[in-house]
Amino acid sequence: MNPSTTTARAAVSALLEAGVRHVVLCPGSRSAPLAYALHAAETAGLLRLHVRHDERSAGFVALGIGKVAPEAPAAVVTTSGTAVANLHPAVLEAHHSAVPLLVLSADRPAELRGTWANQTTDLQADLFGPAVRCAVDVAAGSAEVGDVVEGALRVARGQDAGAPGPVHVNVAFADPLTPDDEWSPTAPPSAIAPTAVDAEQSEPLVLDPSPRTVVLAGDGAGAAARDLAEAAGWPLLAEPSSGARSGPNAVGPYRLLLELPGFGGRVQRVVAFGRPTLSRPVTRLLDAAEVEVVLVGEDWDPGPGRSVRRVQAVRAVTGRVNEQWLHSWTAAGRAAQEAVDGVLEEGPVSGPLVAREVWAAAAGDTSSALVVAASNPVRDVDLAGHPSECREGLVLANRGLSGIDGTVSTAVGVASCVPATRAFLGDLAFLHDIGGLAVPAEERDRLRLQIVVLNDDGGGIFGLLEHGEPQRAASFERVFGTPHGADLGSLCRGLAVPHEVVADVRCLRDRLGVVPNGFSVLEVRADRSRLRELHGRMRETVCRAVAELA
Repeated sequence: MNPSTTTARAAVSALLEAGVRHVVLCPGSRSAPLAYALHAAETAGLLRLHVRHDERSAGFVALGIGKVAPEAPAAVVTTSGTAVANLHPAVLEAHHSAVPLLVLSADRPAELRGTWANQTTDLQADLFGPAVRCAVDVAAGSAEVGDVVEGALRVARGQDAGAPGPVHVNVAFADPLTPDDEWSPTAPPSAIAPTAVDAEQSEPLVLDPSPRTVVLAGDGAGAAARDLAEAAGWPLLAEPSSGARSGPNAVGPYRLLLELPGFGGRVQRVVAFGRPTLSRPVTRLLDAAEVEVVLVGEDWDPGPGRSVRRVQAVRAVTGRVNEQWLHSWTAAGRAAQEAVDGVLEEGPVSGPLVAREVWAAAAGDTSSALVVAASNPVRDVDLAGHPSECREGLVLANRGLSGIDGTVSTAVGVASCVPATRAFLGDLAFLHDIGGLAVPAEERDRLRLQIVVLNDDGGGIFGLLEHGEPQRAASFERVFGTPHGADLGSLCRGLAVPHEVVADVRCLRDRLGVVPNGFSVLEVRADRSRLRELHGRMRETVCRAVAELA
């Protein structure tokens, strides 16, 4: 058997033994030994192979899988050259959001790097720099590739005392690249069970509940944020992807209340979980010198110059709940929610209105997942989505760097692991990853993924920032609004993806009721020209509605 085939089969066997069950493969010649071995493993029913033409899309598919199943992260396999570089956006997102991901890249032997050898760069082995937890360059024909892959996966899972994240194994392959014989891999005796490193145990910080405290649940916060808020009697300000936006203490349009002196101006302490950086009012609250900030866990760093207390766990002294403080927030939350709903229902179809409906459908379907794009969609859900009465379903967003790239592919990766998935995107995020729709038919048929696209023909979020102020109107559309005029339906039809334009909220609710089998796109069109005015009306209406409740 030739050395390249031996190396590839050893690498794939190591993936199987380590419990990897999803591999995303991009076509290429130098990576052919891995492709043949992976196809044999798929044929034997030992893993699920996802094939993509676009490496950037492939990286985000693997990222989506890692978000849902971090104990069994996906590997993404590419050939050499710029193919590897196209994984960089997904690697950066995985790095900043602590999602395990294995990059398995093929390369030419070391003696051909830095020469005129085609599709070869001597930068490949260290291409991702500090964005990966580890990078290993495996020589052609190495007998140690299995141990390298196993060790890299331990690092990716965070089993070697570090945070989970992306890792890179670069494997050199020499000609010949085709196998000499057939291979029928068998299931490993027992997949390696992922075991977390024992974290240093410490007693939880005990807090007096009397100071006016809010619990801030950022991305990935988990149920602990809700549990603490309810045990201590504190308001819960939970972002959509926190996993904690539910229960009696959760406040819906909390960011509008944070802007008011009677609510945000009276906060004395914030107990923060996850990565709470979605809105400017939250950032200002965390930056306020007079507010004590307690960060629970190690997932987020507020940056230099801010004095915070960082702890592993926290609890509150029971029996001394500030009931008036909690009641003022929950009553104001209900009033603000009604005010926001009233403004939205009086006006035309808008991003916040669609976000409310998508969130309602997903929150009531706990067996499904919701993937929300960065930019306006996740902020619209945060503003208009009603907190769930019970525990909400799985909600995910790429909040490590909050980029809009790769969102379709991330949703495809998530949909590969859960019974049904909805995704909510803006038109620019959708167009940015239109290649994510290019899923092979045999794979597409196994998915239940419904993508809702709010199409307002450009960058709606900029209209809400300082760039959208009236005095800057002369340059706005050209460099910020950037209307594209794209026909999303034609693009979908060209990729054989069912597409429907939904004209009103009643029809949208009907379509969102059940995620159909396969892959589908719902397009909701909106006018962003009056979006700034809409948000101004919501802010003013909420201010009037809660004036007597502070």
